[in-house]
Amino acid sequence: MAELLRSLQDSQLVARFQRRCGLFPAREDSPRENGAGPSEGATRVPEVAHIPANQQAYIEKPVVKNYFYYYLFRFSAALGQEVFYITFLPFTHWNIDPFLSRRLVMIWVLVMYIGQVAKDILKWPRPSSPPVVKLEKRVVAEYGMPSTHAMAATAISFTLLISTMDRYQYPFALGLTMAVVFSTLVCLSRLYTGMHTVLDVLGGVLITAVLIALTYPAWTLIDSLDSASPLFPVCAIVVPFFLCYNYPVSDYYSPTRADTTTVVAAGAGVTLGFWINHFFQLVSQPTPSFPVIRSIPALTTDMLVLGLTKFMVGIVLIVLVRQLVQNLSLQVLFSWFKVVTRNKEARRRLEIEVPYKFVTYTSVGLCATTFVPMLHRFLGLL
Repeated sequence: MAELLRSLQDSQLVARFQRRCGLFPAREDSPRENGAGPSEGATRVPEVAHIPANQQAYIEKPVVKNYFYYYLFRFSAALGQEVFYITFLPFTHWNIDPFLSRRLVMIWVLVMYIGQVAKDILKWPRPSSPPVVKLEKRVVAEYGMPSTHAMAATAISFTLLISTMDRYQYPFALGLTMAVVFSTLVCLSRLYTGMHTVLDVLGGVLITAVLIALTYPAWTLIDSLDSASPLFPVCAIVVPFFLCYNYPVSDYYSPTRADTTTVVAAGAGVTLGFWINHFFQLVSQPTPSFPVIRSIPALTTDMLVLGLTKFMVGIVLIVLVRQLVQNLSLQVLFSWFKVVTRNKEARRRLEIEVPYKFVTYTSVGLCATTFVPMLHRFLGLL
């Protein structure tokens, strides 16, 4: 078993997958198996004092010999990034079913927090480069195990499947196939981009499967918590903020803590938004069940135009709120801690990064679930 785990963690396995998909280091005429030294033309990320040598990575302009796989896996990688969730989850809430969006956010936040914390506790490095070609610069300083992209993709796809199979009428085999294809593409994209080993990806999938299995019996109970007490929003804000502020300390700075705060804060904002909707009866609450299973309506031009209009109106408002709250929160924090404005290094300080990220994305989640539907109603889009 130990030998199997070591083989799954081998960077050469990732490199061989990249070569089979037509991805080679810059100016390398043929794949090398020994991985000795950087390829000619490779540029190394500038040495950063707080990043250990084994975490420094060669970021290369790769030689792409199969553009089908290149664009397929680059697109698949985007399905596990913030741009997808900041569009897909609100779109689900505004145009499909608020009940589904709430459940998806709930599971997404859970698996992402556990996955991100596990990274900074285990501290397993990402695949070494060379021999692996790394295509993403932003997260190269993060640890690798488990793959949170794999966790999020698996959680989103299979939570959606489980939550809709008794709610909507559609072929289960089709839904299962789509869930498997979606999560598989995202998982393979993490190997193609050189950001994770096979063990990282498999570990992320298995952890998510266990979390879904353990929490599934409590999903219905959790759905009703937002109406339990007038004090519920206090817990929905204080507990997530405490978890973010007491995030495990890393040996060097990486965007892991900031990304975790973003996800958890968005979940807190969504939870607070649903409580406001229910407690003050501002907008209609998501219905947990129907008398009969609904069939999925055929997509018409009118539905498409209405859905896109609601989506564009909502996204514009979210972007405005995000920018406004972020600027205000940073100004307040910089003034409070007497920090020079626009000091990028200061943004990384715990007492600044966590509060401004938390306030910003809590506002985004609240806006998406409460203020955007209110605007839709005001504009006659509901």
